[in-house]
Amino acid sequence: MDTKNVIAAISLSAMVIILYSLFFAPEPRQVNKNNNLKTEKIKDNSKSTTPSIKEKPASNKVIREDALKISERIKIENNNIIGSISLKGSAIDDLTFKKYNTKLNSNEKIVLLNPKSSENGYFIESGWSTTNKNIEMPDDTSLWKVIGNNKLTPNNPVKLQWTNQQGIIFTNTYQLDDKYLFKLNQKIENKSDDIVDFYPYAQIIRNKKPNVTNFYILHEGLLGVFDETLIEEDYDDIEDKKFTTKATSGWLGITDKYWITAVVPENNRNFTSEFEFENRFKANFIITDPYESKPEQTISNDIKIFVAAKEVDVIDGYAESEGINKFDLAIDWGWFYFFTKPLFFIIDYFFKITGNFGIAIILITACIRIIFFPLANYSFKSMAKMKILAPEMTRLKELHKEDKTKLQQEMMALYKREGVNPISGCLPILIQIPFFFAIYKMLFVTIEMRHQPFFGWIQDLSERDPTSIFNLFGLIPWDPPSFLLIGVWPILMGVTMYIQQKLNPPPQDPIQKKIFAFFPLFLTVILAPFPSGLVVYWTVNNVLTMAQQWVIIKRTKVKTT
Repeated sequence: MDTKNVIAAISLSAMVIILYSLFFAPEPRQVNKNNNLKTEKIKDNSKSTTPSIKEKPASNKVIREDALKISERIKIENNNIIGSISLKGSAIDDLTFKKYNTKLNSNEKIVLLNPKSSENGYFIESGWSTTNKNIEMPDDTSLWKVIGNNKLTPNNPVKLQWTNQQGIIFTNTYQLDDKYLFKLNQKIENKSDDIVDFYPYAQIIRNKKPNVTNFYILHEGLLGVFDETLIEEDYDDIEDKKFTTKATSGWLGITDKYWITAVVPENNRNFTSEFEFENRFKANFIITDPYESKPEQTISNDIKIFVAAKEVDVIDGYAESEGINKFDLAIDWGWFYFFTKPLFFIIDYFFKITGNFGIAIILITACIRIIFFPLANYSFKSMAKMKILAPEMTRLKELHKEDKTKLQQEMMALYKREGVNPISGCLPILIQIPFFFAIYKMLFVTIEMRHQPFFGWIQDLSERDPTSIFNLFGLIPWDPPSFLLIGVWPILMGVTMYIQQKLNPPPQDPIQKKIFAFFPLFLTVILAPFPSGLVVYWTVNNVLTMAQQWVIIKRTKVKTT
């Protein structure tokens, strides 16, 4: 019994520590991530003859509407996005998601990309570099002209062109699918008398660090896959030190919780990639194998560009159809990828059947209970016997209180005679922990859960229960501060946890008994800020667990002597 209580206390304490670190502890500055099982840093300090990517200093910042008027533009639009490409620098710097609102009850759409000169500048540039200083190259101030079609839509590409003084013609041809993929073909026609080596590049630039969640459970910042290695760098990390690596395949970008910008170099080409901060955040690559351009010769390079909402089926579809290795990791499934992602597909299947993610959560909770029914049955039977044996255990402790060895022998004989495993009572707790975090991770990182209603007052399962006991759930005209928002579902969860606890054998130690009695209240307060979908899962799981325990307790009998 003591062993069981110790293990249970350790498990619950570990959960408290993890929950506290996720939601209340300040995030430490990370100097090195080499010990992270999911990521690896590859630093390359070697010198290179490859030209660097140059950029002129930013001018004074202006509001977005005025920034969009600084240069002429061509419009881009499909069923999912709307925006424009600046003819100054041929930059994709204006993009809005048509299907996603900033808030639940707002019609304002999510704007992701902004022009360079705006305060929240966030844009994608591409081009060529060269080691030949005599060749005039287009940069972020060059004015491109439109050749033919002036609106980029699916099946209607646009072509931009710029010519230097030596007669070298640069052409950018953009294509757009019906979701979030841009395909860019960069072409150079050499009308000069020179043989020139060119190096294609692309870079994603963000003027300033956005508001991030600062949860360990989610990465927001710069990321990429280089050959087979996933790299994740926080904004703070890049402010401290530049990251550089070399690869022959992969992709790179900047990720938010629900949105991502990414660029994919032409495959099987050696490239160098950098994540850096020089007054602004940059994720870039440059092909290090030169493209030799002889007089009257044409060379070209292809780049894939994503500005996407991180919809699971879309990201997975691109990874497969475009042959982009590990592009599905753009969604932060975490270390338990093999566990968390299948749970999403199951709950998404239930959602498509029922049309309600809350019901889908209930169904997946029931499935989990069914899968682990035999194991839980064994555990609950043991717990039921332990509860019945509690008076006998108390008698033995009183009888042999002066002889610990004899007490241990008698207790072990009792366990053996009744077929009781004192540790098995901890199994339900241990079983729930991985599912708790997997479901929490899934609810937290997938955009499919965003703004999904349940019933009644729960209009967004990805957000906390908005009600509070401190204003009698809305009956008193007062808006409590966020730390006092303890809603109906968290309270239901706490009550079911308390009842469930009463079905278990009580700890023999008085101090442990008080700690365990306080734990439902503690978890109610701790879990109140969690997504309401997770609290629904926990509550339903408690109810199903209690039903199973109650039936087993009624059927369990022991013979004590």
